[in-house]
Amino acid sequence: MAMMGGGGPPIYRSLVNDGSAKQSALPKGLARRIVGYARPHWRSIVLFVVGTSLASAIVVANPLLLKQIIDQGVANRDTGLVASLALAVAGLAVLEAVLNLTNRWMSSRIGEGVIYLLRTQVFTHVQRMPLAFFTRTQTGSLISRLNTDVVGAQRAITSVLQSIVSNLISTVAVLATMFVLSWQITLAALVLVPLFLIPAKLIGRRLAGISRDGMNLNAEMSSLMTERFNVGGAMLVKLYGRPEEEAAAFSDRAGRVRDIGVTQAVVGGLLFTMIGLITAVATAVVYGVGGALVVGGAFELGTLVALATLLTRLYAPITALSNVHVEVMTALVSFDRVFEVLDLEPMIDEAPGARPLPEGPLDVAFDGVSFRYPTAAESSLSSLELTPQAASGDDTQVLSGVSFTAPAGSLVALVGPSGAGKTTLTHLVSRLYDPTEGAVRLGGTDLRGATFGSVRDAVGVVTQDAQLFHDTVGANLRYARPEASDEELVEAMRAAQLGHLLDTLPDGLDTMVGDRGYRLSGGEKQRLAIARLLLKRPSVVVLDEATAHLDSESEAAVQEALATALEGRTSLVIAHRLATVREADLILVMEDGRILERGTHDELLAGGGLYTALYRTQFASQEKSRA
Repeated sequence: MAMMGGGGPPIYRSLVNDGSAKQSALPKGLARRIVGYARPHWRSIVLFVVGTSLASAIVVANPLLLKQIIDQGVANRDTGLVASLALAVAGLAVLEAVLNLTNRWMSSRIGEGVIYLLRTQVFTHVQRMPLAFFTRTQTGSLISRLNTDVVGAQRAITSVLQSIVSNLISTVAVLATMFVLSWQITLAALVLVPLFLIPAKLIGRRLAGISRDGMNLNAEMSSLMTERFNVGGAMLVKLYGRPEEEAAAFSDRAGRVRDIGVTQAVVGGLLFTMIGLITAVATAVVYGVGGALVVGGAFELGTLVALATLLTRLYAPITALSNVHVEVMTALVSFDRVFEVLDLEPMIDEAPGARPLPEGPLDVAFDGVSFRYPTAAESSLSSLELTPQAASGDDTQVLSGVSFTAPAGSLVALVGPSGAGKTTLTHLVSRLYDPTEGAVRLGGTDLRGATFGSVRDAVGVVTQDAQLFHDTVGANLRYARPEASDEELVEAMRAAQLGHLLDTLPDGLDTMVGDRGYRLSGGEKQRLAIARLLLKRPSVVVLDEATAHLDSESEAAVQEALATALEGRTSLVIAHRLATVREADLILVMEDGRILERGTHDELLAGGGLYTALYRTQFASQEKSRA
């Protein structure tokens, strides 16, 4: 499928573009906004247009020189004139080649400059989006905006511009020259234009549909490979999958890609065969009619040769121009899809005049906090979701009227049944979300009035599934503090009970951890996340069931590392271990987004409420095992 994805000559690209794009409703001011991206390159664009115009004008120069060679040189047996005109033809060919290379270079500079600006803007903007955006967005669709749509937008400024300028100038220049040489032959040539446009339209529409289906099939095949080739997918297939069925499923998708590739090649070949056939017929007509006129003395033989040569350079630009509106609209739709992401305002942003959080130990205070997760319309784009969610008026509260204070340096344990709102509460502390009512304060400062950088520095989080990038151990640690020295990394790893691992790593800190850290055990991943936390040195630590899925040996090592991490810091811990709960300065018992009970372990156990029931179902067995 070599031509899939917009390859091939310009006339082919214009024909395979989806004609439905021209019916898309585009917002007002889109063209003016696009001009803003082209403005920094205006000098290059002017030179590009001038160069393209000169290259297009050369199209008519060579046939005219051929006319002179035949009529003035050959007919008069003037070898000197023939030689000089032949050199002129060669010189024009060299000039055209230089202009084409220069135009390609300028086109690339302009296009890649636009791609760079759009990609960096989209990437930077997406980084500012709240967590709710990523929980709804299909990653593949978002990446497509950075790749397919950005490249499509780039073509609006380069390929489309070049196509319009070169084809328009070529068509006008060729037609004007042909009219000067022979209006009769020119009219005959124009009568044959529909023979080009009709098959181009019919087959082009078919090619557009095949191209669209081919891209969809390629995307499906790529999606299957992506899911099966990442570590998690590969593990699932090995544990539950059946190799024969997996191979058959991939073979089916690859077969459909193969079949549509063959269809596209045949239909595309049919188009070019028909255009070549019609061009040959038109050339025969020109030679037939023109030959009779030459015999009749209406004009000379050189004029006929020039007209036939010009004819071969007439129909392709006309056919391309007939589809240029589709190409333009396709590029504009790509720009609009990129702008759709850029125009989505982040729900959580840094307030004007935001100030940094105080340094040193910080208390954490929740003051009448209520929260509901944002709807799809508030946080995402339906076009980026795998299955767009219908608009809903569901205002179910996840948290309702939560108030408590964790003094600086204290340990607060959050307990309660699944779905009680514990994880959501911790998300508010790190400002992954903002409360819908009330305020969350660190060191007396409302987080909505604090700078992002100071919140990021002040709060450290370790979740139950530590995220590691496919990079080295050192790079994953330095993500918390890029300026950290190797000695500091080693010290943090030893403090996180990773000394033995460090001694056994084949390349030390330069050892790759694999996709999502799969080359490490669960306990090692968690302790590496704790080492990263220690490097960050936050004032507030949030632990979201950091040892929930570990075996007893790994859990013991992680708990020892956590003791170092929590020392002297304000800590909010979603706890499932009795030892953690007993050590807490304050236990908050949550249910249905509310704090039902609060106090120490002994106080709550004496109360006989929900905590007592949780103790009997979750913690009592741990106490027996201790005994």
